[in-house]
Amino acid sequence: MPTINPFTVLRESAYFFSHNLLPIARLCLPLLLLEGLLRQQLADSSLQLAPEASELLVTLLCYPLYSAALILFLHARSQQLPAAPLQLLSQALQLWPRFALLAGLSTLLIMLGSYLLILPGLWVMLRLLFAEYLLTLDGLAPLAAMHASFRLSRGYFWLCAVCIFSVMPPLWLLDWWSFQQLGEHPDALAQILLDAGNGFLQLFVSVVGYRLFMLRRQQPASDASAA
Repeated sequence: MPTINPFTVLRESAYFFSHNLLPIARLCLPLLLLEGLLRQQLADSSLQLAPEASELLVTLLCYPLYSAALILFLHARSQQLPAAPLQLLSQALQLWPRFALLAGLSTLLIMLGSYLLILPGLWVMLRLLFAEYLLTLDGLAPLAAMHASFRLSRGYFWLCAVCIFSVMPPLWLLDWWSFQQLGEHPDALAQILLDAGNGFLQLFVSVVGYRLFMLRRQQPASDASAA
């Protein structure tokens, strides 16, 4: 099997994302807007929640829906299958309990690693990169998907690191910079729209992850050594 080239992964992912902007927007933007609205409402409510708890609650409510729908869309397009938005959202809704549990467990592990040092948190995040695809496409339970992701990413840690960290820091920087432009007292609607827009751009990370996942599955199991 040929070696996976990070540049090829990024190029093919960018091509797919740019040529499917409208279908992805129709599928995911409504949920991203809902996520921004819930985040805003929760911030303005009388509930005394820590910012981290509030963010985690909103994320667990919305992230599994649009992420699972996007993964199903990516798979349908790659297999040249029908990808009707309502059908994909219906399937994503059925996956929500397991996906939310996976997202919660992954977040806790990454946070635990980050509390120890930043690098262990990043290591955990990259080793769990394939878990969402395994749960969504292979029907694995959350813990089984996490275990399978660790196994599948063995020997491919640095490839995943190069691809993901070529994309995420610029998106994080854009997210930070754009919110700085809103000022100290931003308009609620502008904040929701900007939140949804930045969230939409960050879906590109899932596209890169999916491409890595599919290429990795084409590699022989015996070629991976410990990362």
